[in-house]
Amino acid sequence: MNDLSNLPGAGSAESIDRIANEAVALGRDIVDIAGTLDALAGAAQEQLALLAEAQGAAQTVQRANAQVIAGVDQVSEAAEATMQAVSTTVAQLRNTGEHARAIAQWVQSVAQQMTEVTQTLATVQAENAEIRSIATQVNILAINAKIEAVRAGDAGRGFAVVSEAINELSRKTASAAEGIGRAVGGLSERISLMRGEAGTISVNAEAVLTGAVESDSALGRMTESVSRTRGAVVEIATRAETVRAANDRFGPAFERMSGAMQGTAREVQQAQKRTNGLISLSETMVQDAVILGGSIADGALIRFVQEAADRIGGLFCDGIASGQITEGELFDQRYTPIPGSNPAQHMAPFTRFTDRVLPPVQEAALEVDSHIVFCAAVDSNGYLPTHNRKFSLPQSDDPVWNNANCRNRRIFDDRVGLRAGRSTAPFVLQIYRRDMGGGQFVLMKDLSAPIRVNGRHWGGLRIGYKF
Repeated sequence: MNDLSNLPGAGSAESIDRIANEAVALGRDIVDIAGTLDALAGAAQEQLALLAEAQGAAQTVQRANAQVIAGVDQVSEAAEATMQAVSTTVAQLRNTGEHARAIAQWVQSVAQQMTEVTQTLATVQAENAEIRSIATQVNILAINAKIEAVRAGDAGRGFAVVSEAINELSRKTASAAEGIGRAVGGLSERISLMRGEAGTISVNAEAVLTGAVESDSALGRMTESVSRTRGAVVEIATRAETVRAANDRFGPAFERMSGAMQGTAREVQQAQKRTNGLISLSETMVQDAVILGGSIADGALIRFVQEAADRIGGLFCDGIASGQITEGELFDQRYTPIPGSNPAQHMAPFTRFTDRVLPPVQEAALEVDSHIVFCAAVDSNGYLPTHNRKFSLPQSDDPVWNNANCRNRRIFDDRVGLRAGRSTAPFVLQIYRRDMGGGQFVLMKDLSAPIRVNGRHWGGLRIGYKF
């Protein structure tokens, strides 16, 4: 701000006017800065929230990774034990398989030998049949020789003895050949049965040999699979260790970022407090300058809002006097939420009364100056029972639209709303950013004057207008 002490006419009415107007301009600039600080504070809080989420996510990853490492260790131990067990089992199964193959091969060789024995027995049986045939022929010859010896008389007695011996030999030979034939026949039958069974066993032995080959191949695949699993576990463990190392690095970085961001947020909050103090100071300078006789562009509106506030105070007094409302009800600050409203709206014991008496005064104010956007009375808590008709529309399902068009029955307990409702100064001229909803703000002036009822301070009448 300029140093007015060195200006010509310092201390004169012209100087006071200059101070008042520069205070208004200063207030506008400070509010602009305050708006930037508000946005910066909001962004800082959002960043802090995002950073907190990131820290939480990092901690979650760290915990999950620790669980993965622990699980991998257990799986690794189990895989190692499984690998040893599989290796031992494979060795045993392969040893058993070798025995099975040896037995199967022996069974097949026995079947082959039985075939050869059968063939030998067949040869024996054939030769034995020849012996029987020869013995029969010899027996016939012996009988014939014996007959001839009888015919020869004494001369054939010696030949008869020989014939008898040959006949006896042929009978014994035939009897032996018959016994051999029966034995060989029985043995052949048994060998045939054994050969059939050996054939079946041989087929099974072949299946055993085939199965042993397949089992050996399956065991090899199983061993390879377990080996690959163990390798995958080792790979997972390596990756998990890499993740743990990364977490160890960016965890402290998050802590540093969070500390720096929190420090920035605290500095922004301090700047906001100081800025709000400057805003109040500039507003006080305007009040003091006007009280000292300074003239500003808002002079006519200051007088209007003071007169309108007095008129409303009179209407409230008349309502009490006529029995339309009691003084207790008028000052009763119990607010009942309206169900389903968004933003929240409330009813107070005096809301129906203000709906009847305030519209004529507040609607007429909109015609005083084209810059005036609204005119509304608030109690000392910033509760606005009755607004201008254009801002008192029924709520819809869209809270953003409601925020801009349904502003009656709401509590505006921000800095501007509370100061307007609680100040007992002749007037308060505030500059603020009006929230129109949906992230839209409009820089406006808020001019208010106190409303008194039977000497008691009820609240204030607010006029909002554009620059």
